[in-house]
Amino acid sequence: MGLYGNWIQRWELELATKDTNRIVRPFEWGLDWLDGVHRNGNPARDLSDFVESNLADSERFYSYTTPSDFRLTRNELTFTSPVSTPYPSNNTAYGDFFPVAKDRDRAVLVLPQWNSDINGHVGLCKLLNRFGVTALRMSMSYHDRRMPPELTRADYHMSSNLGRTISAMRQSVIDARCCLDWLQAQGYKKLAILGTSLGSCVAFVTAAHDLRIQAGVFNHISTYVSDVVWTGISTRHVKEGLGSNVSRDDLKKYWSVISPAPYLTRMASREMNFLLIWARYDTTFLPEYSRQVLDQFRKLKLKHKVFELPCAHYTTGKFPFNLIDGLAMCRYLRRHL
Repeated sequence: MGLYGNWIQRWELELATKDTNRIVRPFEWGLDWLDGVHRNGNPARDLSDFVESNLADSERFYSYTTPSDFRLTRNELTFTSPVSTPYPSNNTAYGDFFPVAKDRDRAVLVLPQWNSDINGHVGLCKLLNRFGVTALRMSMSYHDRRMPPELTRADYHMSSNLGRTISAMRQSVIDARCCLDWLQAQGYKKLAILGTSLGSCVAFVTAAHDLRIQAGVFNHISTYVSDVVWTGISTRHVKEGLGSNVSRDDLKKYWSVISPAPYLTRMASREMNFLLIWARYDTTFLPEYSRQVLDQFRKLKLKHKVFELPCAHYTTGKFPFNLIDGLAMCRYLRRHL
């Protein structure tokens, strides 16, 4: 790896272990979080059947009714999420609007990383404005303003509760589509989506199911959510919570319905531009899984560009890599949207 690579990974480990509030939560099948699941006394079989059915009809799984209560107050968008959960704070969706007055034609929906706070990607939205692109930054389910009071991290979006994780990812995808509804209603005709890390996975599934999206920027990429959880440095506590209740292959099957991989072929007939960003020394989205995405894009002959970051995952948010990353994304969207 060399001196530089070793230095990056030491820095990455330091950043990844800085937080001391990670909790190993107990394993749960979480079938009560899934509408339409048929209970036959075998939760593993029940979950498998649910996933298989919804993979076969993902259009229905990610369908929704557009909210009727969109409200913009001092550039803060709110609406009631079409997905109802037991947590009132999570049932209101939020977006922070960064308009460009001179251009009412194009806009990008921005989805920050897992556990981002209310300031996550605000700087990127302002940078997009400098490139002439309007931005709407969405808070994913259970994040910042949507976080239930008992949490200090967005644990309910990604955890060892299998069904709740599926529900949370589905909610974030549907809320993202609602944000696109609102942008379209404001007159924006050219729509793009930009997601980072977990936000990248949500952005990809959203783009796969929403034909209005003309460009996608996926900042850190992997084929399956389960691979990231099983091997990534950021999710060791989630894997520990899974224990011996599920195998790696089982988890891939259960969470396939919320992963990018099954939906790649949906992009084959789309006139859409993609920017795929991966980090050479990533220990959260391992490079081998990022390369799998690149290989699939080439095989399917999808129109895309690749940008390789000379850092890892957490270090992407540090200077100068955050600037390098931000400029690459903004330049791409200015050119392709």
